[in-house]
Amino acid sequence: MTAYAAGRYDDALREFRTFRRITGSSIHIAHMADCERGLGRPEKALELAHSEDRSMLDNAGKAELAIVASGARADMGDYAGAVEELEIPQLDINRAFSFSPRLFEAYADALSAAGRAPEAARWYRQIGVAEEALGVGEYEDPDIVDLGWDEEEERREEEERRARAAAAAPAEPVGVGSEQPLSDAEVSGNGEPVGLAEDEIGIHETTPAAEDHAFEPEVSAAEADEAAAPDDDLTQDGSTHERGPRDPGALNRAESPEEQA
Repeated sequence: MTAYAAGRYDDALREFRTFRRITGSSIHIAHMADCERGLGRPEKALELAHSEDRSMLDNAGKAELAIVASGARADMGDYAGAVEELEIPQLDINRAFSFSPRLFEAYADALSAAGRAPEAARWYRQIGVAEEALGVGEYEDPDIVDLGWDEEEERREEEERRARAAAAAPAEPVGVGSEQPLSDAEVSGNGEPVGLAEDEIGIHETTPAAEDHAFEPEVSAAEADEAAAPDDDLTQDGSTHERGPRDPGALNRAESPEEQA
């Protein structure tokens, strides 16, 4: 059919013959006859149109074959014969079939070519009547497209959009603002994380004894020895006298009784 539609009648005729030989079907006999017309062989077209194979066709096929035969007659200049080829049982002015508009038009054209214009006008008008009855041509109903809102379709599209957005989102870098799992050493016994919050100061739990010594000042060894020595600056009555400079060597000498006197 592709070669036929493209006007390559020689290739199309060969394909149609191969199809008929393999299948035994004459369903394409009208196309084969039209290919003969296209190749300039109207006589061959009429031979096919009048062959016994036409009896195997349905009404639509017979109407199509009659149209081809009428055209072959017109190609040969036989306009009266073109009209006769179309006067078949399927041509009924009071009944409309799927093939009726085409058959009526072909018959009107044949009548007009044969000089029978009044009759042709009648059949031309009947073309519109048949199309209106069949709902084809300019009377064909337009295609109805449902533009209503589909909740299920809307939900499915939303899920697909979310899936695409999740797949396109980059992975969050590790750093500030990201939560990382804590190791065992960073988690306390009660499951709470160990660490300091931003506004928390670290402290250690202490015992009462430790608290007494927590803020004692550090004392050097010399100061500790001096504090341990007896206070000889006190008099018997408890008064004090001014302490003079201490001789560092006095501690190392033993005082004799004469020196004490």
